[in-house]
Amino acid sequence: MLKIITKDVMREAAEIAEKQAFKLDSPQDEAVKNIIRDVMARGDQALVEYAKKFDKEDFALDDLRVSPEKIEKAHAMVNKDFFAALGKAIQNVTAYHKKQKADEWFETLPLDVVLGQRAIPLNRIGIYVPGGRATYPSSVIMAAIPAKVAGVKEIAMISPPPINPHVLAAAAEVGITEVYQSGGAQAIAALAFGTATIPKVDKIVGPGNIYVTLAKKQVFGLVDIDSLAGPSNVLIVADRDAEPEFLAADLISQVEHDPGSFALLVTDSKDVVEGTKKEIEKQAPKLARKEIIEKADITIFLVDEIDTAVEICNLIAPEHLELQVGSPQRFLERIRNAGAVFLGPHSPVPVGDYIAGPSHVLPTGGAARFASPLGVYDFIKTQSIIGYTKPALKNVWKDIALLAKIEGLDAHARAVEVRFS
Repeated sequence: MLKIITKDVMREAAEIAEKQAFKLDSPQDEAVKNIIRDVMARGDQALVEYAKKFDKEDFALDDLRVSPEKIEKAHAMVNKDFFAALGKAIQNVTAYHKKQKADEWFETLPLDVVLGQRAIPLNRIGIYVPGGRATYPSSVIMAAIPAKVAGVKEIAMISPPPINPHVLAAAAEVGITEVYQSGGAQAIAALAFGTATIPKVDKIVGPGNIYVTLAKKQVFGLVDIDSLAGPSNVLIVADRDAEPEFLAADLISQVEHDPGSFALLVTDSKDVVEGTKKEIEKQAPKLARKEIIEKADITIFLVDEIDTAVEICNLIAPEHLELQVGSPQRFLERIRNAGAVFLGPHSPVPVGDYIAGPSHVLPTGGAARFASPLGVYDFIKTQSIIGYTKPALKNVWKDIALLAKIEGLDAHARAVEVRFS
């Protein structure tokens, strides 16, 4: 559905921001809780039954883990052009994330006080790769490569059956050999609690539908998660020199994911509004996923001045932000809330989705106010290192004891006092 907003733009933007926010209560919560309990109680048997019910009628226990032979067979089915394109993406994504590696540090202060920080990769993680409406080999590399660069030793991939050969081939290309077939909340439960076939993990990453998201919310604490994924979205800022054909194509491309996806355009040009509207009406009916596109929301804001777009962006905190304006860098300092920023008319979102280098697993639902794109830092935990000598502790023990007693923790005070009594 296409809407054009010319009045009360900030109020309309606030309503969009509120609408996209992740809700604490959901009608699916109880169903997800029951699925998780079922997987906890019955393990593999529950996974097989859910797969038969939702994905593949002839699913069997032997299908739960994809054998190396099946992965190799899928790899052989895919043509060389796919591997050439995927190879470029893998190279760029690897190079980008190598720059994110955390540094360990140690320092020695007066009186031989040693302080430091260790960076330790997680031991085992699970990657959820969505199925359903589309095929996502790109999601495999965007989640796996940051983990591999971080030094994660064990990576388990899980996806609804049957897994597309391109997804299996992508897994093979990045060195994932542990692949399972399960989808929805049951897959998340299996990764979090483990079954006879699927060992439990330390962290679960990757987007999915509402059942996947709610399951991740419910298992958080037992395992870590990346984020609670909401509808995919884009906000485009365009001045009067922007090309309506490009704008329409970019808006449409974002809402073909899912009927819940949404796309926003903010411009100060009536000509751009009219031109983009005509281009959407021209382009959308020709596309394979036109029925999904028709159900999704595309909203165009006509504002008095382009600087208003910065306020709208920081309010909505979009997953993707395109700056199709002259000298787009001039906006960057004021843009606080956006998952990924695309500069200029020749940097559409699909460049980031597939090949540029940064992971396309981005904060949604307004979470860009406080969250970051998936990166190496998501797969590393840090340890604080503290070492005091006797002279160093003598220098501060009375301060420690005083603070402890003010908090009513006499035993804490005693722990330092006993060393100098």
